[in-house]
Amino acid sequence: METRKVQVTGGSTYTVSLPKTWATENDVSAGTTVEFYPEDDALLLTPQSDTHRQEGSLDVSNLEGERLTRAVMTMYVSGFDIIRLEANRITTDQRRAIRSATQSLVGVEVLEETTNSVVIQDLLDSSELSIVNAVTRMRLIAGAMLEDAVTALVENDDDIARDVIERDDDVDRLWLVVSRIFRAALRSPRATEELGVPREDCFDYHSSARQLERVADHAVKISKLALKLEEIPEEVAEALLELFEDAFDVLEKSMDALFADESEEANRLGHAAREAVLGIDEHTRTVDDMLRDLDPVQAQSLGLIVDSLSRSADYGGNIAETALQKAAPRP
Repeated sequence: METRKVQVTGGSTYTVSLPKTWATENDVSAGTTVEFYPEDDALLLTPQSDTHRQEGSLDVSNLEGERLTRAVMTMYVSGFDIIRLEANRITTDQRRAIRSATQSLVGVEVLEETTNSVVIQDLLDSSELSIVNAVTRMRLIAGAMLEDAVTALVENDDDIARDVIERDDDVDRLWLVVSRIFRAALRSPRATEELGVPREDCFDYHSSARQLERVADHAVKISKLALKLEEIPEEVAEALLELFEDAFDVLEKSMDALFADESEEANRLGHAAREAVLGIDEHTRTVDDMLRDLDPVQAQSLGLIVDSLSRSADYGGNIAETALQKAAPRP
């Protein structure tokens, strides 16, 4: 840390000098334009950057399959708009993995292909992305997936179960979008200003989106188990529906608390959601007791489903905790 004294020039203009080391490292010299971003009682300063898209390259010679797909996703989340993948020769399997990666990302397409390179580009304008809209969409999809997964189980409907499994890709795409926006907000004050969302709120939305992504994963888990199970006893089905309704209520209250405009409302909903989680723990034990009289194989699968519903409620409780922190006074 360095300190500088504020001086007055011309009788009314406040000036402060920049550390030479920082200026040199960031190519700031006489005549360079810098940007100021006020954040409450802080003022962030950064060299003015041009608006060209961020481009990055990656040597994929030793990457294939899932590792290559993951590498492409990582560069996307890191904020690159144009990603050049290079090797002495891009194999057919590598091209397949790259296409799989682009299909898992929002707004990304292959721009150019040659023998030794593939260039993919994000066609969306990052300044037009909304972290609030992305999290809201995740909420709707994840909640519907969990509801449909339980419906598929109690109605023994394999088509609904398969549809839930397919929808998980939509949640994963949105999760990557949220992660990309969040990292951009951490990296650039300009990105934060374009979002119109405080940096701390971006953290809260990112944290909550992670919980929603896990809820969707448990909906998939329930659906896969539903595909293996035949009809289940009516009393067990009713108990599972009640458990789902309790878990879903926690998620709804938690997300409403997160998006509440008034701190009082956020606190009311957040505390209600946290208290409801405690009731679900007792409800879960009651359902587990019902499963003891069933066939051991069926009971084991249904026990996993009970656990998934309980965990989904816990994730809602985590969102409620985030909402309470978001609503708390800030220093």
